[in-house]
Amino acid sequence: MGEVTGPSDTLEPFRTAHARELAGWAATAAEARRWGGQDVVWPVAASVVSAWHADPGVRPFVLVRSGMLLGYGEVWIDEEEREVELARIIVRPERRGRGLGRLLVRLLLEQAAQTGHQTAFVRVAPGNAAALACYRNAGLAPVSEEERQAFNEGQPLEYVWLRRELR
Repeated sequence: MGEVTGPSDTLEPFRTAHARELAGWAATAAEARRWGGQDVVWPVAASVVSAWHADPGVRPFVLVRSGMLLGYGEVWIDEEEREVELARIIVRPERRGRGLGRLLVRLLLEQAAQTGHQTAFVRVAPGNAAALACYRNAGLAPVSEEERQAFNEGQPLEYVWLRRELR
């Protein structure tokens, strides 16, 4: 199926009022952990989604079409490393498989480029084939084996790491 986009698709800043709806998008405990991290409890509470934004380096966004939430994602800014990471990306369950993830990632990469940093990264839980395909279709490519090993040091999983240079 082709990409589903509309003229009213916009990336907007997350508002606390979005948290309750977003919290219900993870359908299983495994999906909740892939989305929010290994310590996320399912079902995900709205307060957990809201708490993700306590760090000033986290910029949360929602993809909206005609007032309907279609996706959510964050841009994490690391000033010390002078890079950004896209994180916690999820698409409304009944709208998955239609290219909205790729659109959301593209819009998040535009936000990442506005930080002035040169590189954006994303980490993917092993076995998450849909996410890997989405990120690759959005122009991200795997990091070197040496970088993957270094990035995974101290991580709870052996993540697949991808990068894209920002212009």
